[in-house]
Amino acid sequence: MNEISRLPPPRDGAKEPRRRRYARSGPFGVIDIGSTKAVCLIARLESDGEPRVLGFGWQRGRGVKGGSVVDLEEAERAIRAAVGQAEEMADTQLPGAILNLSCGQPESRLMHIQWPIGGRAVTETDLRAILSEGRRRAAEDGRETVHAVPLGFTVDATPGVEDPRSMICDTLGARLHLVDASQASLRNLGSTLMRCDLEVEELVSSPFASGLATLVEDEKHLGCTVVDMGGGTTSIAVFADGHLLHTAQIAVGGQHVTNDLAGILSTPVAHAERLKTLHGGVHGGPEDERDFLPVPLLGEDEHHIARIPRTMITGIIRPRLEETFELVREKLDAAGLGKEAGARVVLTGGASQLVGAHELAARILNRQIRLGRPHPVRGLPESAMGPAFATAIGLLAWGAGEGRPVLDIAPGPDHRRGLFGRLVHWLKDRV
Repeated sequence: MNEISRLPPPRDGAKEPRRRRYARSGPFGVIDIGSTKAVCLIARLESDGEPRVLGFGWQRGRGVKGGSVVDLEEAERAIRAAVGQAEEMADTQLPGAILNLSCGQPESRLMHIQWPIGGRAVTETDLRAILSEGRRRAAEDGRETVHAVPLGFTVDATPGVEDPRSMICDTLGARLHLVDASQASLRNLGSTLMRCDLEVEELVSSPFASGLATLVEDEKHLGCTVVDMGGGTTSIAVFADGHLLHTAQIAVGGQHVTNDLAGILSTPVAHAERLKTLHGGVHGGPEDERDFLPVPLLGEDEHHIARIPRTMITGIIRPRLEETFELVREKLDAAGLGKEAGARVVLTGGASQLVGAHELAARILNRQIRLGRPHPVRGLPESAMGPAFATAIGLLAWGAGEGRPVLDIAPGPDHRRGLFGRLVHWLKDRV
């Protein structure tokens, strides 16, 4: 018996594990709206601060392309169905939910702001003013700031301060990370949720959520890049020193691999998806030349079936994945983060499960690669714990208070609702 097992049980009246700041109380919902699926989870935090799933709903994606809503009615049907499944299982009706941000071509910005204090103590008003200044500088026509996270402060000449409130200085420097997106796309997303009688309670960057679900604490602090290979997009999140440093998005995903197969083989999309899932990969073997697969042809009856070698599937999939990882490499090089991005990449998302994707990414990105499976969640079926569900599980972690900045301050009295929440309430008066 080891030392840990000899420890006595806690005495009656001992403190329960402390909940994280900003953790949700009571049942709460999260919705991952993607191009290929809509997922809804309803959970409640247990006494140790970890979520337990009460309800789970999943529907094939409709009305969403490249992460953005392109058909309000179709998107509404998919979301309503997924939410309805989860609500029935949990015996709970959701007034709103935490959503993923993948629409509106989200962009990431790092800013350094110097703010005069004049020899007095720093106040919360000063910090709100700094965040407001960051948003003002980042603002472009038709853009809306979704995340504004202080990465650290410099009090006069002293760097590395996480919370400068009540500290006396002449000048306060702030390093901010802001993520913004197209306001029109956010409005369409808000309108879709309103049609489902739901409110957008919070919005969380998709790759950030995937990182919360798949990374271990050391990876977040030492530097790591998450590459979430979804159906319609591939998104990137860079973590270091426990913070989200950068996000980016590429309009290429697993659905493009499926469409390549369908187009080149002249086969229905549903069968192309089946070929990708069962036989897809980027590496072939000598036996693949002799292994022929049946492929039904578009517009033909069931007796007209072509037979193609497995190597042809590999020859179609590999170029698309090579393109995807080359675009990821370009995005990381353009961000100019250098060593901050770390030497490690975690692949997640449904398309990351293609055979050989791990090795191909290692060659093109020249980094250590691992496949990121989400951390286990109580009450969630095993079928929903794979890489394809990393974003939804990460949203649960956010609802449990994980990943929140040390200073969660927004520029205004209604900071709990946030800018996007106020945008949705503004929409209610106009849509």
